[in-house]
Amino acid sequence: MADIQYHVDMQNICKIFGGVKALQNVSIQIKSGEIHALVGENGAGKSTLMKILSGAYVRDSGDIYLDGKKVAINNPKDGIGHGISVIYQEFALIGSLTVAENIFIDKLNDKGKLINWKILREKATNVLSSLGFSNIPANKIVSELSVAHQQVVEICKALARESSVLILDEPTAVLASSEVEQLFKLLKDLRSKDVAIVYISHRLEEIFRLSDRITVMKDGCCVGTYDTPSMDEKKLVSLMIGRTLESYFPAREPNIGETVFKVENIKSGKAVRDVSFEVREGEVLGISGLVGSGRTETMRAIFGADPLEGGKIFLNGKAIKIKSPMSAVRQGIGMLPEDRKAHGVLLKMPIRTNITLTRLKAFTGPFNVISKKKETIYINDMVQKLAIKAGSVENNTNSLSGGNQQKIAIAKLLASDCKVLILDEPTRGVDVGAKIEIYKIINSLVAQKYAVIMISSEMMEVIGMCDRVMVMRSGSMVGELQKNELTEQNLINYSMGVNV
Repeated sequence: MADIQYHVDMQNICKIFGGVKALQNVSIQIKSGEIHALVGENGAGKSTLMKILSGAYVRDSGDIYLDGKKVAINNPKDGIGHGISVIYQEFALIGSLTVAENIFIDKLNDKGKLINWKILREKATNVLSSLGFSNIPANKIVSELSVAHQQVVEICKALARESSVLILDEPTAVLASSEVEQLFKLLKDLRSKDVAIVYISHRLEEIFRLSDRITVMKDGCCVGTYDTPSMDEKKLVSLMIGRTLESYFPAREPNIGETVFKVENIKSGKAVRDVSFEVREGEVLGISGLVGSGRTETMRAIFGADPLEGGKIFLNGKAIKIKSPMSAVRQGIGMLPEDRKAHGVLLKMPIRTNITLTRLKAFTGPFNVISKKKETIYINDMVQKLAIKAGSVENNTNSLSGGNQQKIAIAKLLASDCKVLILDEPTRGVDVGAKIEIYKIINSLVAQKYAVIMISSEMMEVIGMCDRVMVMRSGSMVGELQKNELTEQNLINYSMGVNV
């Protein structure tokens, strides 16, 4: 029997794929007017459960209730008919059509009915305005919009269908920081209008900022549902991975050597003012700070991706000039970019190509012919060392999970033989299990005497992984914290300029 206080009540849902139990007696309840976070590692069953709710998959057993009434959802049309809409990372928009046409795409399929285009555009404008996006023209071609505005069009399409349930799968994966804030404001507005929102994300800081309740899944089972205020990051991670947070960050015996890389009084535009720091052999140096503090801008200037307007850079005690990323790499300084999809990997190229792209000369023999044998030995070695899970290295990189794509980006970085590594948000957009594997890779690198500079927005990651942390605020370094001083409170105080 369903509880009518819940708008959605899924009970004892089971799903089997080829003999593998993807979902085992999973139950979840979602209220109208709440943002309900759904979390778990890749393969936990989150997306499968929501695909069953929306009709993309058919459950093998179990029941679905809406407002206490049992319903049959056997295909996406059933889902839409019951007011359930899903917004995936890959938007279901037609780029050659206008905003209005995409919002009311269902109306375009009504056979035998004439369409009043003026009224259609007016209705689209009204939907956009109701969400605070009157700046998006209803007659604009969708392919000309930013990714953030395309996401707004997807949400408007759901509202035009009078959806009462909105499911978002990793909605911020493709957004810039300012666009994330815009999305959060929009979702809170929809919550106030009694829409039930299911929010799937690996980004725990977003979960705590946004959600009212959290359901944790692991290995196709529901671990439990919790009120967000009663939860903290330690507890949540422990539930997701099935072990304590202490084992989340792999143990490492520090073996720190001499300073290998140093910058003095770096300046670049308005974002970077008079920045100085050094990193030692075998050390993970964290760069922490709030969004807009200048962390990424500083590293881009050092790496030669942005103009360096002042300051000095030293490598192994000698002053060097870095005029471009290629110049940095040639001198032994590599960077893992913040946005792997845009700058880290070539998604539509094979895994093989990505891993060896920066190292082809090493496999080149007489007459500039690449030795496939040498290349394959190297690729297989990297796949094994980084625990990359791929059916074949001939597959395109976009066939991999986010965690494995990030490992490919790391493999590509390591192929350049740089000993000073700048890692900008190295675990962004990957699940908890993949994070642990990436932490192990970082530990392995510093054990091999690499010097690692790590930028991270996650305080627990900074505390768990770094030997020392420099904190930035308003384009300047405002504090240095040793390992024994690393606490959330100290990081917050320096970041915000409180009592320091």
